[in-house]
Amino acid sequence: AVRVDRRMRVPGLPGVWAAGDCVECLHRISGMPVHVPLGTHANKQGRVAGTNIGGGYATFLGIIGTAVTKVCDLEVGRTGLRERDATAAGFEFVSVVAESTSRAGYYPGTKPMTVKLIAERPNGRLLGAQIVGWSEAAKRIDTLAAALWNGMTVDDMTALDLGYAPPYAPVWDPVLIAARKAVDVLHHAGR
Repeated sequence: AVRVDRRMRVPGLPGVWAAGDCVECLHRISGMPVHVPLGTHANKQGRVAGTNIGGGYATFLGIIGTAVTKVCDLEVGRTGLRERDATAAGFEFVSVVAESTSRAGYYPGTKPMTVKLIAERPNGRLLGAQIVGWSEAAKRIDTLAAALWNGMTVDDMTALDLGYAPPYAPVWDPVLIAARKAVDVLHHAGR
């Protein structure tokens, strides 16, 4: 991939700009350059490059690698670092897996969902998350991406005011269940 600065300029080549699937990005969690070709990044980078080429000033702040996909009826989402990424970046961390459901257990169409969180030890800062499930699973990764982007800890996350109604979520959203489990593991590890 082409290395660029935050304004999407190619260092050492005056007047040359690059954006989209061909460029490296700064990973906001690891601090490392990464190549993650996704349309969301490409569009934001194109806007930054266009603004700068047109005489304005804009910067691309990096990525956290949020992505969702669907395989038949199975939904998968991820954001931030996986365990192997966190290890490679030198983080000490805990990893938790929480099983829950997409809706209130008694509501028709309720399906299982698995949420995995990776949190830095000992401070609990969220480093990454993954979700697998059916119906309403993958888009929950956006809540985790917002928490990750803003440097929240799993303890901070346990107080998130998330929407509840039986057709959309159980009283304790799977994201909150996973955050509570991570807090418990971190507190237990600190003893």
